[in-house]
Amino acid sequence: MNKKVLFIIPPERFNEDECFHPQDILEQAGVEVTIASTIVGEITGDYEGKANSEAIFSDTAVNQYDAVAVIGGSGTIDHLWGNEALISYLKQAHEQQVLVAGICAGSVSVVETGLLAGRAATCYPVDVMINALKNNNVEYITEHVVAHNDIITSDGPDGAKAFGHSLVEALR
Repeated sequence: MNKKVLFIIPPERFNEDECFHPQDILEQAGVEVTIASTIVGEITGDYEGKANSEAIFSDTAVNQYDAVAVIGGSGTIDHLWGNEALISYLKQAHEQQVLVAGICAGSVSVVETGLLAGRAATCYPVDVMINALKNNNVEYITEHVVAHNDIITSDGPDGAKAFGHSLVEALR
């Protein structure tokens, strides 16, 4: 499969399972995964795992990817929620028929675009995230993955592998 996916992680405290499990599944399917953030360089996850941000996401052309996924973690809440550059980037991706996805706290970043208003999504099952969905007119569903043809959301570490498989299926 000759596809490219951009994972957007926070500049600190990303969730390793939510990043590495889907990345492995995508790469096993022949999909090229690029990790980006608001900074370039090594980023430490919630559990001291390391990832390398190859680019600042807003400096990359969204149309060079087949999908853009926002990865969760405690840093996502602090650095990517309400991030206007990210909201604009995800809207631009959607306008250009690039698949938009989010897992755990990353699902809230996707919801903040307004692209899921009136539809269903999932996120990590904590009140602050569920309320963020509801406040954006999104129906919260307790599933590992909620996949629309244009947007995929996932609940978090428990759904990380299912999230990876759903991305592969959507890219076929």
